[in-house]
Amino acid sequence: MEHVIECKNLTHYYGDKLVLNNLNLQVERGRIFGILGKNGMGKTTTINILMGFLRPTSGKCLVLGEESHKLSPQTRQKIGLLHEGHLAYDFMNIKQVEKFYSQFFPGWKANYYWDLIGKLGLSDNHKIRNMSCGQRSQVVMGLIFAQDPELLILDDYSMGLDPGYRALFIDYLQEYVRGKNKTVFLTSHIIQDVEKVIDDTIIMGYQKLLLHMPLATLKESFHRYEFRNQQAVGVIKTDEKNITNVEYVNDKITLYSFKSLNDIKTYLKTLQIPNDDIVEIPMTLEEAFIGLTGKY
Repeated sequence: MEHVIECKNLTHYYGDKLVLNNLNLQVERGRIFGILGKNGMGKTTTINILMGFLRPTSGKCLVLGEESHKLSPQTRQKIGLLHEGHLAYDFMNIKQVEKFYSQFFPGWKANYYWDLIGKLGLSDNHKIRNMSCGQRSQVVMGLIFAQDPELLILDDYSMGLDPGYRALFIDYLQEYVRGKNKTVFLTSHIIQDVEKVIDDTIIMGYQKLLLHMPLATLKESFHRYEFRNQQAVGVIKTDEKNITNVEYVNDKITLYSFKSLNDIKTYLKTLQIPNDDIVEIPMTLEEAFIGLTGKY
């Protein structure tokens, strides 16, 4: 299977601070990848390396077959990027900014841009600087889709957007990639939006990759169990084999695990912990993310 992005033992320091440590990652063509992680876990650093804005301290990062810090102009034309915010050329108006961007992309599809702009109900000479955050994001969305890129890299696309604009973005993203073999690599702090659109989940922890698997597999294999037992509070610990995370609230115990309910019951018996009332509680992706990374 063709890898659009491939990171091999990717390591990066900011001064003496280690941010990425031997990150190995492969992104296949034609899928939507959601990269999730708490603040400071290296998501934006990874994207800066992908785009060649940073050269990794060690390791290698390939994007569309080229080293990320040596991307040719021809390869950069195949990448659509939304990077921490929105449009820089806010002195231009709606028509000028489309004309400006179209000169850099041979496969420019203006209809993507004008379809989205038509929903704003603004004149073509309306200045970008006089738009709301949501309106500006819609301009950016139109410009990115009009590039018709093979790879879309979207760093926190939801920043500052209300639910309506976020829903519009998801709708257009799903239609854009449908049947076109496009690849999307995105981050967002609004995990419930990401869950609607991604095929694969990447979860980053402190200096390491915690998980990389299809979203459907994560939902099937990762579980949350609850029961009450005052005597067991503080007794159950996390480990690599059985318990991924554990939470205590008064006498309520919540366990997160990749093990089945029967396996967990057997494990608790080895600890001599009664668990007749233990039940599995369904999870959203956001709840699974918290189960894997913890609340704090």
